[in-house]
Amino acid sequence: MVRRWILALAAAALSVCAGAFAAGPDTVRVNTFPNAKALPFHAGIERGIFAGRGLALELSFTENSTAQREGLAAGRFDVVHAAVDNAVAMAASGKGDVVIVTGGDNGMNEFFVQPEIASFADLRGRTLVVDAPNTAYAIQAKKILLKHGLREGADYRVVPVGRGELRLKAMAENKDYTAAILNLPFTIQAEQMGMKSLGSTVDMLGPYQANGAFALRTWVEANGALLERYIAAYVESLRWVRRPENRAECVAILVAKLKIPREVAERTYRTLVDPARGFTPDARFDMEGFRNLLALRAEIEGGRGEPRSPESYLDLGYYRRALATPAK
Repeated sequence: MVRRWILALAAAALSVCAGAFAAGPDTVRVNTFPNAKALPFHAGIERGIFAGRGLALELSFTENSTAQREGLAAGRFDVVHAAVDNAVAMAASGKGDVVIVTGGDNGMNEFFVQPEIASFADLRGRTLVVDAPNTAYAIQAKKILLKHGLREGADYRVVPVGRGELRLKAMAENKDYTAAILNLPFTIQAEQMGMKSLGSTVDMLGPYQANGAFALRTWVEANGALLERYIAAYVESLRWVRRPENRAECVAILVAKLKIPREVAERTYRTLVDPARGFTPDARFDMEGFRNLLALRAEIEGGRGEPRSPESYLDLGYYRRALATPAK
């Protein structure tokens, strides 16, 4: 009888294990931009950090923020990491009830121009290339130019070409494309091509909440526990990236994933982990930067109906609970 009891327990344990194996990890479909700020995803996958939380990360990259917003609205992604102004744009257009769940960084953006441009005044009659014409870094660029007396349409024109890599490519191939907002590693590559930075967007415009995670509210409400595990894994990956002892491995990842020279990767990594310019520790949300974002958007793009409070776009409860979860 004892032997039968032991065999029954063993069979039950095997059944549970088989069921768990069959179920496998939970998949989270994440979409972002293929730039240096994707480093925590690559590191988290390679180091098994997401897997350690029982997650299979299905990572995809976008050509531009318009396609990304459309994909999220259509349910092709679960979570998007991008400039959170895109979440505000989705809400404003009625093309998706989204909620912002983390911060990430201030953009790490610089305003780059062709070599012959000496000042913002020289951009009169020229062309600004952007990702999408009415969100995020395009709004920053328009505000900067407005501060220097230049108005869209009257004094310069805007051409959407897509993500940072494509903006740099457009400027390299067509000198008529005179200016663009760029971030890492494209700022470093632009400098090496002889282009010039007219300054950091944060220095010119003040605090700015740029990159963050957002998702459709319906998905968030239906997958709260999964979202918390995902945020915990992302923050753990970000912490790993920011540790000095992991510098060499991070540089190697940047070289492999972005196809850039090691010297560019080294400089990129130093900026990514710079306390003032790089990743926000633990992907904290910058409320002052978000209020500035909303003010910039209202000034440049206008608004419809009653303005919404900053808090109405957010649900940081999942983030707070995720940070309270012990590391695996």
